[in-house]
Amino acid sequence: MSLAFVSSPSFRPFSTARPPVKFPTSGKLRPPRPPAAAVRASSTRGESDGFTQKSGYLFELSTSDANALVDYNIKRIAAIYRRKPLIVVRRLVQLAVAFGRWFGARFVDEFTEKSDEMFEVRARELRRILQELGPAYVKIAQAVSSRSDLIPPSYLDQLSLLQDRIAPFSTDVALKTIEKELGLPIDLVFSEISPEPIAAASLGQVYQARLRSSGQLVAVKVQRPGVQAAISLDILILRYVAGIIKILGKFNSDLQAVIDEWASSLFREMDYVNEAKNGIKFRELYGDIKDVVVPEMYQEYTTRKVIVMEWIEGQKLVEVKDLYLVEVGVYCSFRQLLECGFYHADPHPGNLLRTDDGKLAYLDFGMMGEFRKELQLGFIEACLHLVNRDYDALSEDFVTLGFLPPTADREAVTNALTGVFKDAIAKGIRNISFGDLSGNLGFTMYKFKFQIPSYFSLVIRSLAVLEGIAISFDPNYKVLGSTYPWIARKVLTDSSPELKSTLISVLYKDGVFRIDRLESLLSESLRAETKKALAKQPVEAAGSKVVVKQLLSFTLTEKGSFIREILLQEVAK
Repeated sequence: MSLAFVSSPSFRPFSTARPPVKFPTSGKLRPPRPPAAAVRASSTRGESDGFTQKSGYLFELSTSDANALVDYNIKRIAAIYRRKPLIVVRRLVQLAVAFGRWFGARFVDEFTEKSDEMFEVRARELRRILQELGPAYVKIAQAVSSRSDLIPPSYLDQLSLLQDRIAPFSTDVALKTIEKELGLPIDLVFSEISPEPIAAASLGQVYQARLRSSGQLVAVKVQRPGVQAAISLDILILRYVAGIIKILGKFNSDLQAVIDEWASSLFREMDYVNEAKNGIKFRELYGDIKDVVVPEMYQEYTTRKVIVMEWIEGQKLVEVKDLYLVEVGVYCSFRQLLECGFYHADPHPGNLLRTDDGKLAYLDFGMMGEFRKELQLGFIEACLHLVNRDYDALSEDFVTLGFLPPTADREAVTNALTGVFKDAIAKGIRNISFGDLSGNLGFTMYKFKFQIPSYFSLVIRSLAVLEGIAISFDPNYKVLGSTYPWIARKVLTDSSPELKSTLISVLYKDGVFRIDRLESLLSESLRAETKKALAKQPVEAAGSKVVVKQLLSFTLTEKGSFIREILLQEVAK
C-alpha cells in the first residue's frame, strides 16, 4: 500500500477548506458525518471512486467466504469462485474490454501515424483503466512506477499518480469502520481527525488525527471495503493466465510460483496487525541507523483493518532529489538484505520520504520479506565472483540461489556467462547497472533453463526501486556500485566461518594468492567506511600507496586479524 504523509500545501492536515472534526472533552457524542460526495482527497478532487463504481460486484461474498480469505490459499480462493461463475465471467469480460479497447486505440494510433500526438492521452487512459480495475492492477503499476529508465516519461508521470493519489472511498464508511474495528466511539479515541483523507491508495486511505490520551499526532490508515474479495479473484485470473503463458511461451521459470509469492505478501499486507508487528521489528533493527526514521506503531489501536502510527511530515524522496538519502537507503537495504535478513519489500517512491529535518523515513510495513542465511551467503558470493570475473564459481552460485538446476552443464554455463558479463564488468563495479547485467542474459537464461526463484522478485525490487529513484535525477547512478563497498567490508570483517571460507576462495585462485583481489576489496571497503561516516561529498578513488597504508593499518586491528594471518602465511612461504 502506498501512502505518503507529505507536507505539500495540497496535503497539509487541517488546512483544507473544512476544519478538522473536533470532539468534546466529555460525553460520547459521535462526530458529524460528512456526506460521501464531499469526501475527496486533495490530489484527486473531482474524481470518483471508479473502482467501487465499476467493480463493486466483486465484494459480493458471504461472511464465511470473506473469513476464508484472511490468508492466501489458492485452493480456497478457487473453491469460492467456482461457486460464482457469473462473477468470474463478468470480471474476465471487464478485463478483456478494458485492455482490448486500449490496445485497439494504440493500434489505430500506429495505423494513422498519430502515436506521438496521442501518447500522453493513452498514458492517462491506461492510468484510469488500472485504477478502475482495482488494487491488484494498481499494485502492479506501482512496481514499475519508479523505473524512469524503463518506462516513458508520460506513462511514468501517470503511473506515479497511483502511488497515493487514488480516489478515496467514503469517509462516512471509513469512520464507521474505525468505530467497528476498535469497538469504541471515535471521540473516545481521537480528540480531532481530518475531515478528508490526507492520502488514498490501492488498499486503504489515511487520515490525520490526534490521540485523546496523549495528544500525539498520528496517521490512521483504514482498509478499503471488500478489497480482499476483489484482489483474490484477480490473483486467481492472473495465476491462470501465467500458467497459459508458461506453456505457450515455454518459460523455464514457474510464473505461478512468482505470483503466489507476490500474492502471499499482498495478503499479509492487508493484515494491519501484521503490519504493526513488522513496523515495530523494522524500527528495532534499523531505527538506530543515522538519518533513518521509522514511525512508532500504536498496537492498542490496531486491528486487521485499522492501524494507527506516528505521523511523519515530509516529501517524497523522488521529488526532492536528495542523492545522499538514496545512499542512506542503499546502506539500510544492505543491512536489511545481507545482515538481518528482514527487508522492506515495497519501497516504492510513495513509501520513502525526506523528512523536514533531512532524514529518510520508511513507511508502510505490510509487505516485508525474509532473506535466509544461505541465500545471503549465496548473494554475497555471487557479487564477489561477478566482480572478480570468476564465472565458473558464479555458475555454482546460480545453483545455490536456485536460478539453475543442479543438472546444468557448468562448463557451458561458465562460457555463456563470460560472454554475457565481460563487457559489463569491464566498466568497473561502480558503473554497473541492473540493465547492464540483464542486457544479454535473456537468451542464456532460456538456453540453460534458468529459473526465477519466487523470493527473488521481491529482493530485486527492493534494490531496483532505489536505483530507479536515483536515476530520475542522476542518470549515471548505479545502486550495485553503491552496495558493493558494504559487501566488501562485510567479507573482510565478518567473523563467521562461512564468510571466512568465502574470502579464502576469492583470494586464492588455483592455489595462488591474489593480492590484487585483496587490494580491490580493501579499496572498495574504504568507500563504505567513508559513507558510514556519512560524509556527503563524493569519495575519490584511493591511490595504491593509500591502499597499502590502509591495508597495513587494517591488519593491526582486531577485525583485520584473519587477513593478518593470511598475509603472515604468505610471507612465511
